[in-house]
Amino acid sequence: MLTSPISAELARHYDLAPSVEKAAETQALYARTSRVISPPDWAVFAPYVAEINRLKKERNAVILAHNYMTPEIYHGVADFVGDSLQLAIKATEVEEDVIVQCGVHFMAETSKVLNPNKTVLIPDPAAGCSLAESITAEGVAQMRAKYPGAPVVSYVNTTAEVKAASDICCTSSNALQIVNAMDADTVIMTPDKYLAQNVANESPKNVVFWDGSCIVHELYTAEDLRAYRDHDPEVKIIAHPECTPDVVAEADFTGSTKGIIDWVHAHKPAKAMLVTECSMASNIADELPDVDFAKPCNMCPYMKKITLEKILWSLHTMSHEVTVDPAVADGARQAVERMIDLSRRLQG
Repeated sequence: MLTSPISAELARHYDLAPSVEKAAETQALYARTSRVISPPDWAVFAPYVAEINRLKKERNAVILAHNYMTPEIYHGVADFVGDSLQLAIKATEVEEDVIVQCGVHFMAETSKVLNPNKTVLIPDPAAGCSLAESITAEGVAQMRAKYPGAPVVSYVNTTAEVKAASDICCTSSNALQIVNAMDADTVIMTPDKYLAQNVANESPKNVVFWDGSCIVHELYTAEDLRAYRDHDPEVKIIAHPECTPDVVAEADFTGSTKGIIDWVHAHKPAKAMLVTECSMASNIADELPDVDFAKPCNMCPYMKKITLEKILWSLHTMSHEVTVDPAVADGARQAVERMIDLSRRLQG
């Protein structure tokens, strides 16, 4: 855990010393992740897990956690886990007064946009996103000027201002369906150029895009994947569509974080390499004991800013509250709700 003024302050209110007793009390939670967290490490995490789970009831709070959270968060304290689309939908269904968003800032903004009357907290406001920061509302305006009349489909990995400047949002799980449903021959996608290129490879639309990318997924190369497959031909490679098109071409399956999880559960390959953020494999390892998850992986430094200590601090102090200008929120809400409504209609 962190050594900081936060640690000292929390220690004045909670017994957070490593505890074998609290580890035993939270054994049911530990059983979900024992393959990737050692018993001594769980004895360190358990006091935080116990206090967070107690305090969120006291605060009438719910924890929404992205699939990239570390296992002790994903399995220990999260009430709901999922990809961006799942979390956006769940945010519309929350009954609790407080939402603690364990993910990056744009996700917390989305929860606030969808719940203007609830308190939305993010444990670390510095948990940003290189992709979201790559575009502004002015950038959307530039694309509209360049391609008059083309609808703008913006990835949920964007700020509320960008969402408000767009026609509709998408996630990696529904991007192709959303683009294909647009009533136009040319569709603008922002900000992820690789997601847009991968969609363009499957869509009859003329997909034009902003020059943005994810610092995690753009690091993978097709050459690396071929080397792994040459070394171990049995390995199944499962990639996220934020990866480059040549990486996607090398993969046995490409999908959102939910899609990746579903594919591995359905196919149960002897060996799998998840071409995405590191925590994905760790979070599903115990559910799939017969699958050997191969490396490499790339870590998202922003997602890893969210820790058990910061979650406890967030609930203890009711910080850091996320706010969105009401005028911006209205436009962003329309773009997100259009995505959710269209996704449900397409699935139906």
